[in-house]
This record gives sequence, structure tokens and C-alpha cells, in this order.
Amino acid sequence: MNETAAIELKNVSKRFGSIQANDHVSLTLRKGEILSILGENGSGKTTLMNMLSGIYFPDEGEIFVNGKEVTIRSPKDSHALGIGMIHQHFKLIPILTAAQNIILGLPGPQRLDMKKIDANINALTKKYGFEMDPEQRIYDMSVSQKQTVEIVKVLYRGADILILDEPTAVLTPQETERLFDVLRNMKSAGKSIIIITHKLNEVMEISDRVAVLRKGKYIATVDTKDTDEMKLTEMMVGEKISLDIDRIPPVDPEKRIDVQHLTVRNHEGVYALQDVSFTANSGEILGVAGISGSGQKELLESIAGLQRIESGKIYYTPKDGKTVALDTMRARQIYALNIHLSFVPEDRLGMGLVGTMDITDNMMLRSYKNGNGPLTDRKAPRELAERVVDKLEVNTPGITTPIRNLSGGNVQKVLVGREIASSPAVLMMAYPVRGLDINSSFLIYHLLGEQKKRGCCVICVGEDLDVLLQLCDRILVLSEGTVAGVVDARTTTKETLGAMMTSGKHVQEGRKADV
Repeated sequence: MNETAAIELKNVSKRFGSIQANDHVSLTLRKGEILSILGENGSGKTTLMNMLSGIYFPDEGEIFVNGKEVTIRSPKDSHALGIGMIHQHFKLIPILTAAQNIILGLPGPQRLDMKKIDANINALTKKYGFEMDPEQRIYDMSVSQKQTVEIVKVLYRGADILILDEPTAVLTPQETERLFDVLRNMKSAGKSIIIITHKLNEVMEISDRVAVLRKGKYIATVDTKDTDEMKLTEMMVGEKISLDIDRIPPVDPEKRIDVQHLTVRNHEGVYALQDVSFTANSGEILGVAGISGSGQKELLESIAGLQRIESGKIYYTPKDGKTVALDTMRARQIYALNIHLSFVPEDRLGMGLVGTMDITDNMMLRSYKNGNGPLTDRKAPRELAERVVDKLEVNTPGITTPIRNLSGGNVQKVLVGREIASSPAVLMMAYPVRGLDINSSFLIYHLLGEQKKRGCCVICVGEDLDVLLQLCDRILVLSEGTVAGVVDARTTTKETLGAMMTSGKHVQEGRKADV
């Protein structure tokens, strides 16, 4: 076997019913390298990594770790082989400290020497350049701090091979740079790292090589220095596509949503939003930027009538119509008034779709109350399902496939397609391209541009600042539940947005922060 390989996969296959997730995939992770894995939604990236982390067991093929063939039947087997996976959704207990989360589940004496454990953790963090207080509780941490705990947790358990799933999805540019510095230090110390990401600019910056999957099959592995974003996109998709976002000026902008001094508490009674004021216009895309947990979720849910408001006003002004106060209404009342408002929530399956239902039935959810009892017409929802699958290139065996059997990216396509199909006057979207490959992402950007052209008021919460700067007309920046500023997306910079998100520096609309 290859002595320089940390991991070798040979003809690995995995099938879920009629869906072939991985089809005889062979690839290699070298010792002391950072390997990026790219592919469209449903190409099998996460399934492949889940077999390495012990969540799934391959139907066929061989796995070699450090030159020896191994059998990985559980996460315990994976940990014993020195493999640690950091998932996009962290698996931490909020009320415990960082140190307690790191040692949780490890064998040891009944009475622990926490001072010694803290010292060992501090030595580990110092070695790789992390910044972490072992005694800080998880609920007091930022997203990047929680991610640090997850990484230190697998290192503390002896991992030499790390798999990171979308590690920069909710990080600011400054936090991303700090993470990359740590990953480079780990690579220099001999660690082998796999990164699953859709951000091609980060692939070019951090990785040594890039492996590409397409529709469950392995395409090729290339040296990062010998390729570029266009070549990688063509390898993923199988054809050349444009990576330019066509942003036109605002189309006859008129005030649609007017938020005044909005204050909201979350379900734990903690202030999620405090004294938030802004306007959103028709014919424009208003971006919302902020570190995860800065009140984005509560903001959109308040406008949609899904969140109770402590104080403040929310007004909706239709075209050629009378202004309506939404702050006193629930979602059903807004719907009953025939206010054309669509909402794509962050929680796809918890709030947006029903996993056990097929695509057609999920299309019916919006119009079910307009039906005539148990004999509700299914023809229109079925035709809509077929149009969404075709236009958004949803990777599915058919429209009768349960939503839960689709990849996360394809679930997102179904949800976005359904909401846009209702021709809304106001379209609110939370992370519309989270988990989507580059080709699918640009399809969504194009659809948002089409909504803007027809005069829709689009409010888009995003995590990729580069995209927000290219897609949006204005960007509302939230910092710890307050408005740090509203800036012109055409004249501001990513660094300015990142500084506003973290420092809460207030900025007048159309002007840059002093950073």
C-alpha cells in the first residue's frame, strides 16, 4: 500500500434504496496535506465522509488507513483509527465548559483532576494557535469558539486525520483567516485534513489538492496550484458555466417593509433584537449580514408573523394600497389578508417542509387550506413539483420521493422553488444557498434577480459576504441583536462588513465603517 497515504479509498460504493450515493469511488488523502472535496449536491461527498467517520458502512470497496486495510463500523472504530470529523452542526452541551465537553465520554478515574486537564488542553491549543478558555461555558461562546472546541475535542482524543464539513459556513472573514492559520499549523505538525466546502475561493487558498465527485462518481484529483475556479466548476458540473452574478440597479424602488424600533426576546427570554429599525424596498435585494445568532432568525420570523414582538412596529405597504401593521398579526392573519409574503426559513425540515411527505405533497402545503376537504386537487401541485424539479435540477428519482431521502441541497431547492412559485410581493430567505453547490447556487441567485426585476421586495440573510456584496443592493448588518449599519453593497468591502459584525460599529447608510 501507499506509505505516504493517510487514507485510501478503493472502489467504495454506497446505495440508499434506488439512490446510488457513491459509485466505486477511489481517492487518496496524503499524510500532512489539506485535501478539499468538491461536488454538486447529491454527488456523495458527505456520504463518503460519513463512511470514514463510522456513521455509514460501505456496501462495497476497501478502506485503508496508514497503509492497512480497516473496517469502520461505528464512530468508536473511527476514533480508534485517529479519524475525527467536525460536523457543520456542532455536538456540544451548552451548560458544560469547553473542557467538560472535550473530555465527555472518555475513560478515566471517577474523580477528575480538572486542573491537569485544563493544562493539557492549554498546551494543545498553544501548539496549534487556537484561542480558547477551557473554563468558558458553551452557551457564552461565539460560533467560531464553539468550532474551536469541536476541533480541540478530536485532537485531544488523538486524531491525526480531521474531516471538516463546511467549516467556514458561519464564520466572518477574520474568523476564517484565523481558522486557516490553525489548519496550516496542524498540517505543518503532520496532520492530514479533508475539507468539504462549496466556497471555491477558499479551496484555492487553503488546499494542496482538490478531489471532485459528480453524481456519486469520482472524477479526478488535481493539484490546487495547477487549476482555477472555472476549471473546478467545469469538473463538478461537466460543462462550462458563468460565475458572474448579474446585478441590475433597483427597479422602481418603493417602501414595502418598514421596521421601527423592533425589540424581540427569544424562547429563553433573552433579547434577540433590540431597537432594530430599517426599510426594505420593492425592486431591490436587501442583504442581512451578521454572526450566527445575531437575531437574523428572529427578524425574519417577526415579519412573517411567527415570532412574538415585545415592542416596535412592522408596516407593510402594498403597491397602490393601504399600509398594514404586521406587528400585531400572526402568520394565519397575514395569509388571510392575501398579503403575498413568502418565507424560506433556516430550518428546512423543521419549519419549511415535511420530511415524510413527497415533493408533490410539500407543494400542496401552501395551498391546502384553499382546497375542498379530503378531495383536494393534486394536479396543480404535481405540475408545480415537476417544474421545480426541472428548473432547479433537483436530483431525485421522482416527485413521489419523500423529501427526507434527498440531500440537504436538493431539499433546499424544493423549498426555494415552492416559495418563489407563489409570485410573492415580499420574499424573505434565510441562507438560501446553504449546502448548495456552485451551479445550484447561481441558479438561486438568478431566480432572486428575476424576483427583483418583477418588483419583488427581497430580504436575504446570507453567510457568504462575497456573495452578499455581489448580489445585494444594500446590506443590513446585525451585531448582537442591534443594527450596526445599513451600507451600499456596491461601495463597501468584505472587511468592513466583518468588522461591523464583530465590533458593532455603527455606520450611516451608504458610508463605510472606519476600520
